[in-house]
Amino acid sequence: MLACTYLGPGRIELREKPKPELLDPRDALVRVTLGSICTSDLHIKHGSVPRAVPGVTVGHEMVGVVETIGSAVSTVRPGDRVTVNVETFCGECFFCRHGYVNNCTDPQGGWALGCRIDGGQAEYVRVPHADQGLNRIPEGVSDEQALFVGDILATGFWAARISEITEEDTVLILGAGPTGICTLLCVRLRHPKRIIVCEASPERRRFVREHCPEVLVTDPAACREFVAAHSDHGGADRVVEVAGGEDTFRMAWMCARPNAIVTAVALYDRPQTLPLPEMYGKNLTFKTGGVDGCDCAELLRLIGAGLLDTTPLITHRFPLSRIGAAYELFEHRRDGVIKVAIRADE
Repeated sequence: MLACTYLGPGRIELREKPKPELLDPRDALVRVTLGSICTSDLHIKHGSVPRAVPGVTVGHEMVGVVETIGSAVSTVRPGDRVTVNVETFCGECFFCRHGYVNNCTDPQGGWALGCRIDGGQAEYVRVPHADQGLNRIPEGVSDEQALFVGDILATGFWAARISEITEEDTVLILGAGPTGICTLLCVRLRHPKRIIVCEASPERRRFVREHCPEVLVTDPAACREFVAAHSDHGGADRVVEVAGGEDTFRMAWMCARPNAIVTAVALYDRPQTLPLPEMYGKNLTFKTGGVDGCDCAELLRLIGAGLLDTTPLITHRFPLSRIGAAYELFEHRRDGVIKVAIRADE
């Protein structure tokens, strides 16, 4: 089968690999129908993810059809259309039982697919702990509608949930890339008083204005003053940092009002500084870490009910055979690229 393979820093190639086989009774084999390129895949390509194993098939954002299941799998069966969770998790350890599935203690737990074990930018993918990692796609929900459920939409939903947003809040979202827009869509479900999005790219600011006209939009140069002028207490009540830029972590806490919640879900390329003397007296609460993707069934329900739609994020589509060109396009963000979908069954 064809598989997009990480060969070491700076090198990703489409290679021929054997079709995966079940290795554990809890595994399922999924025929991938649609996948996408995530910014995390670029981090792997650039050598910024030390855990990434050379030779691994990349890709952790995909949907497909169950082909075979292990003897211990009970929640899906061959022929089911499914989303694949970015995280593999056992569902039994301390962290899983408390909903912190990103911290699963199983050897293959956490972000394994497309990083430590073969992922889904391929024709087939083996999914460990399939009872937890796969969710059946409801009738009437297309592959494109479900594509982002297992990763960036789960990230946005989790970020909105842990930010404790109320209807009185002004929420600032830093970043309007794919994960930032998914976060915006999930924040809207909580009906805050106002939402402000800060984004450097003119194309992405235009995208937000077109699809979410009620949302206020600013750029990084004006962000601090803009937020102060459009909030009730001198700063945002909730800040969600999704950009992961050079100075966006600092911007996040500086734009927050005293006693605000700052949620950082961005993946940074380098360490960030927490300058406690500068922020003394702001009494901020910080929440941070990787996504706990345990809300996929609820996300599919919301999509089926017409309350979430991420299909406008898909701005470019490629067959798997042209994934090299797709990476080139996505990496250099030409023509205002938001998200690239990879059709694996063409």
